Amino acid sequence: MSAASLPVAVIGAGPVGLAAAAQLLARGITPLVLEAGPTAGHAVRQWGHVRMFTPWRYCVDGAARSLLEAAGWTHPPAEAIPTGADLVDRYLAPLAAHPAIAPHLRTGTRVGAVTRKGCDKLRTAGREGLPFVLRVNGPDGAERTIEARAVIDCSGTWGQPNPAGADGLPALGESVAAPHIRSGIPDVLGVERDRYLGRVTAVVGAGHSALNALLELAALRAATGPETRILWITRKARIEAAFGGEAADGLPARGALGIETRALVESGAVEVLASFRVGEIRRGDAHALRILGEQDGRPVSVQADEMIVATGFRPDLGMLREVRLALDPWQECAAGIGEMIDPNLHSCGTVRPHGARELAHPEADFFIAGMKSYGRAPTFLLATGHEQVRSIAAALAGDHAAAARVELDLPETGVCSAPPMVRGVEAAAGCCAPAPAAASSCCAPAPVTVEASSCCAPAPVKVEASSCSAPAPVKVEAASCCAPAPVKVETASCCAPVKVEAAAGCRAKTDAVA
Repeated sequence: MSAASLPVAVIGAGPVGLAAAAQLLARGITPLVLEAGPTAGHAVRQWGHVRMFTPWRYCVDGAARSLLEAAGWTHPPAEAIPTGADLVDRYLAPLAAHPAIAPHLRTGTRVGAVTRKGCDKLRTAGREGLPFVLRVNGPDGAERTIEARAVIDCSGTWGQPNPAGADGLPALGESVAAPHIRSGIPDVLGVERDRYLGRVTAVVGAGHSALNALLELAALRAATGPETRILWITRKARIEAAFGGEAADGLPARGALGIETRALVESGAVEVLASFRVGEIRRGDAHALRILGEQDGRPVSVQADEMIVATGFRPDLGMLREVRLALDPWQECAAGIGEMIDPNLHSCGTVRPHGARELAHPEADFFIAGMKSYGRAPTFLLATGHEQVRSIAAALAGDHAAAARVELDLPETGVCSAPPMVRGVEAAAGCCAPAPAAASSCCAPAPVTVEASSCCAPAPVKVEASSCSAPAPVKVEAASCCAPAPVKVETASCCAPVKVEAAAGCRAKTDAVA
């Protein structure tokens, strides 16, 4: 069998994996979806009690919707907000059972490795003409191989939570304390209620999962009394940064997380331990655990009965060891989207839509999509994954114009700001401005020249910037994000406002602050 006649392997039957299958079918390409869990949407089921902040209109892939509606399915109300269980029951389960997809779905099938047939990672000659080989363990536990013409890894990150330790490693004693630690968002108001009732719980983290956990614990406290105490441990020095865009957020339910959490903090229902870096977890005295670390450089410790570690997730890259990957060095995401999503460079949670070009790896016809494509970075939206696989399916079908086209508008988070630093140099493209605003050399008076890619166009951007303290103007010439006409930026210094003149019709904001 030639490689061209083989199916495209899709790893994972979650929302993005099933959307990939629907997009491939719409292009006349046969998918083979491999799901480790017993049913499609198995990982989503693990947080089925959690209400999403994304309304239904952002949760359903276009090609999947077409398949389902042709079979009599009714789209849920566009502005209603589903729980994880709703997403599975009302969308993913019907999609997985659809006669166009069900024959191509294998559940209970875990992918252990991906490679090229008869060819290890080192060999280059003839590589692209060889089929992929996926080594899998099926429901019977037997190991076997599957061949594919291309691979889309949509396996997600759910099974790889980050630890409590501030240095990226599990805190000393964290594994021993595991019986008292839960990751993500446990069902505090449901099946796990008794675990937290009347106890002291420390929530570690400052993302949306942490806020959800705090709100559920606060609801339990309000219903049962102040014996249920809540500690909030975060590395952030300014707790306000965790509240996000609040009323300015384009997704009201996401903004409400910040508004409600701020109210809890201000009411005293949540005890905040900011700038706290967890280093060790020991057996406690009055409570089960003693959590030790540093706060503003000083050793500190607190006691708690339970911990909820909501510090995000990281990708499992072990099965891709024989695949030629291009990964961002610290986020472990696709290298092509690294600067768009790096929280070190900007505070904007909204990332411009991207597709096959940005997600490509040195291994031809191999892509990572969905949550896993973001590596360790936060702020992934389901609609972003739909756009990714739409573009990838178009690229695999040879429709490169469609692959390059943007067919998605995402809601703003309300927290965009200019980049505070640049990777390797001193400036970078933000997702919400047409081009990098200024690259100032804060130490040397001599001008600095930087070449970088614009966030919206592949054309190089040249930046000339003077010292922070120098009054000399800064000039930037860059390709517009929407048109080939040049963009000119002038600013007096790295601390002064920047005025951007861009081609008419650009969707990006044309005023920024450096």
